[in-house]
Amino acid sequence: MKKVIKIDGMGCQHCVKSVTNALENVSGVKILEVKIGEATVEIAEDFDMSIIVEALDDAGYEVI
Repeated sequence: MKKVIKIDGMGCQHCVKSVTNALENVSGVKILEVKIGEATVEIAEDFDMSIIVEALDDAGYEVI
């Protein structure tokens, strides 16, 4: 399933890299695109989104 995740706190390309790195470490997430303010990923229908929320929170970003 394709999912667009809105992310607060991203303001530059360094942020894009940080979010990309955080998502790369989440098993079951295929990154399709990361840009300032959002990430588009491919995940299973029953994927627990709290895992992504926690990974991004740990990296200093908030899912909105």
